[in-house]
Amino acid sequence: MKKYDYLIVGAGLFGAAFAQIMTERGKRCVVIEKRESVGGNIATEAEDGIVVHKFGAHIFHTSDKRVWDYVNRFAEFNNFVNSPIANYKGKLYNLPFNMHTFYQLWGCKTPQEARAIIDAQRAAAGIKEPKNLEEKALMSVGEDVYRTLIKGYTEKQWGKDCKFLPSFIIGRVPLRFVYDNNYFNDRYQGIPVGGYTPLVAKMLEGTEVLLGTDYFSDRAKFDALADTVVYTGAIDRYFDYKFGELEYRSLRFETEKLDTDDYQGNAVVNYTDYDVPYTRIIEHKHFEKTVSDTTIITREYPLQFSTGCEPYYPINDEKNTALYKKYADLAADNKKVLFGGRLAGYKYYDMDDTVAAVFEMTDRL
Repeated sequence: MKKYDYLIVGAGLFGAAFAQIMTERGKRCVVIEKRESVGGNIATEAEDGIVVHKFGAHIFHTSDKRVWDYVNRFAEFNNFVNSPIANYKGKLYNLPFNMHTFYQLWGCKTPQEARAIIDAQRAAAGIKEPKNLEEKALMSVGEDVYRTLIKGYTEKQWGKDCKFLPSFIIGRVPLRFVYDNNYFNDRYQGIPVGGYTPLVAKMLEGTEVLLGTDYFSDRAKFDALADTVVYTGAIDRYFDYKFGELEYRSLRFETEKLDTDDYQGNAVVNYTDYDVPYTRIIEHKHFEKTVSDTTIITREYPLQFSTGCEPYYPINDEKNTALYKKYADLAADNKKVLFGGRLAGYKYYDMDDTVAAVFEMTDRL
């Protein structure tokens, strides 16, 4: 008899939600986490009364009521609405692309005026079948929006000229011909009061959690603890890079405490000029409207991924997709291990997608 039904590798959102649901169903679970705190990349910590998002801004948004009701069991969510600002060469623009943005670009005041300009620029581009990201953007939004608000930010983020990036990276670029700065279209949106780490800790109440514990330090010993392993780490690492390493983009965070009550007046400001080395500045106090004499900001710098870096954004191009398929086939043949989460799935998940994936897995079990 094994001591546990499930050994869960990783105390991020996927691992915590899986452990909570299965523990609630009477299963014996243990979670191991190589970091010294729970939460994974949504982890937060309080400093001088300000909740700091340690690994980038995370705003929970969803239209799935089951998902929303579930996370609200573990925290009270505020009514934060994500309305980022873009800074291009010192001039500010509203995001997402809406009538405020079009007024700032061209001075137009009606949807008809904005549509006429964008349609003319699309026609001038003359692109029917885009071969790369640049062509996809020009076909979708025209020259001005692309050059001002997409090109520099995207090239910093991915470390390549847009001409050499696949078109699917940006998907469908939404244009709103209304005055609406709400970045998300989802019905529910907010941030847990007090941050995500307390939310995850609440999920894990009643489950044994071992922090500072690296699964790969003694895989055989840990595997022997449970009937089934739930693995949320990098899938290529699990299989000892048998077919080679999957590629990612990483991030470097530069956090600074400032002796002012407000640095930028908004939670998120994107810097879309390529010559500015960081992609955005986050001012954490705006997430919870914290009143204080000081503030804390974080600059996000895109980083070339290498061993030892944190993998953030999978590079889902043709080469890496084919490589992941080989690992996914191995995972499908492994009957004693369940693979879940963004690293195991080599896919960027929003938080609501992560919870929905846990529902799908636990419902199936």
